[in-house]
Amino acid sequence: MQILLIGPENRLVGLTEKLTGHQLQRHPAGTTVGAADLQGIDLVMDTEFDTHRDRLGLYSTQPNTFFMLHANRVQLQAVASDLGVRLPLFNVAGLNAWPGCLAAEPWEMSIATENAKALLQEKCAALGVRYLLVADRVGMVTPRVISMIINEAYYTLQEGTASKADIDLGMKLGTNYPKGPFEWATEIGLQEVRALIEALYADTQDPRYKLCPLLKTESFSQH
Repeated sequence: MQILLIGPENRLVGLTEKLTGHQLQRHPAGTTVGAADLQGIDLVMDTEFDTHRDRLGLYSTQPNTFFMLHANRVQLQAVASDLGVRLPLFNVAGLNAWPGCLAAEPWEMSIATENAKALLQEKCAALGVRYLLVADRVGMVTPRVISMIINEAYYTLQEGTASKADIDLGMKLGTNYPKGPFEWATEIGLQEVRALIEALYADTQDPRYKLCPLLKTESFSQH
């Protein structure tokens, strides 16, 4: 299978080894994607789609290519509506491509329309990867949960209850999490976490997703 990988290196970690046996091409992160780039491509993994949503207009016109799009901060149906792209999107699936997530299985994926399910199953079988299908919602599941944990940890830090190291240790010992919230924040990127929490609040207006002021301040200091 001819596969085009798009996005920053930290989101593509482990993919080269996982996709051994397929023909891989790379497209520079942050640059324009055109129809010519998709010629002869069977599968596109666009791990920066969350910040380049306008690409859906192009992708929807390429019926011979299947697209897996990093969609943590967006709902595919909403993006299609905003761009005037007609449903169904039979050749498009959402993907959680936060750093480290594609190196493990199952991959967390979503679809905008039910008729994409069969083709998604076919492509994942060809790749030899297991996947978990979740609802087409902002935050999906894993990113939503991890971002909430990180946000709450920042509230605890802001109140002076404990240090970052102590909170990380306490969470790992007390909940058996593989990483502490601040370790996750470092791996994922604090700006990425902040952007998702803001998107979740905008989508739901749920007070659980009110961004911690300290998290916001630290995320801007990392620019």
